[in-house]
Amino acid sequence: MANQNLNGRVAIVTGGSRGIDREIAIHLHSLGARVIINYASSSKQAEELASQLNTNSSELSAIAVKADVSDPDEVKLLFDKAEQEMGQVHVLVNSAGVLDPKYPSLADTTVDDWDKTFSINTKGAFLVCREAANRLARGGARRIIMITTSAVGGLMPGYAAYAASKAAVETITKIVAKELKGTGITANCVAPGPVATELFFAGKSEETMNKMKDACPLGRLGQPQDVSPVVGFLAGDAGQWINGQVLRVNGGSVIKPSKDGVETHKKSVSECI
Repeated sequence: MANQNLNGRVAIVTGGSRGIDREIAIHLHSLGARVIINYASSSKQAEELASQLNTNSSELSAIAVKADVSDPDEVKLLFDKAEQEMGQVHVLVNSAGVLDPKYPSLADTTVDDWDKTFSINTKGAFLVCREAANRLARGGARRIIMITTSAVGGLMPGYAAYAASKAAVETITKIVAKELKGTGITANCVAPGPVATELFFAGKSEETMNKMKDACPLGRLGQPQDVSPVVGFLAGDAGQWINGQVLRVNGGSVIKPSKDGVETHKKSVSECI
């Protein structure tokens, strides 16, 4: 059986101070990884998390590093700092992202909001993925894991910019997986559905959230703890044969394509925004 122990491995988690990102950092650390918790503005939360993770460790096992993933110079410095403090990076988890809490229709989406979404979600993913592709050591147990969204398949009104920005990331990741042939580096996406986080709750009414719960066959919203073990699985040896894939982690609220190639989903999800 493949080992899920990440002892001796170093993982960067972008956006790692809150929500799903925070839980991923905690989970990878629990598996033995040393983690770099990247943040853009939530310095207190990131530093507190790093301190918490270091409490029961005999050596430095977590640090917080500020970097704007949409800035190529700051992304480079993020990797530089990781290597200086922790050594060679083995795993990149890119989870930094933004979602417009106004949920505008495409017709009502401003150019500024569109550009902001793509700057963080798509350009940021490109920059950190590019850095990882150039700097992760060649050989086994090297992983690029991009956090996208099941909204790419859900096609929900109000999510045009967000879903499009993440769909681009899924395409990038599949191509990178092929381009890294021979390196031993795998590249995959984990695409959560509705998860009870600050990002998800912003701008939604209770009625909307109840409809989204009803749209899931399991009858609830996801929790960050539903997503982090999937990331941990991909990061470990057990995930070595998964490459160029999108894993939709959504409790069944968005189902993979039927034979006509169109992804299906509960009608109420589309109507609740």
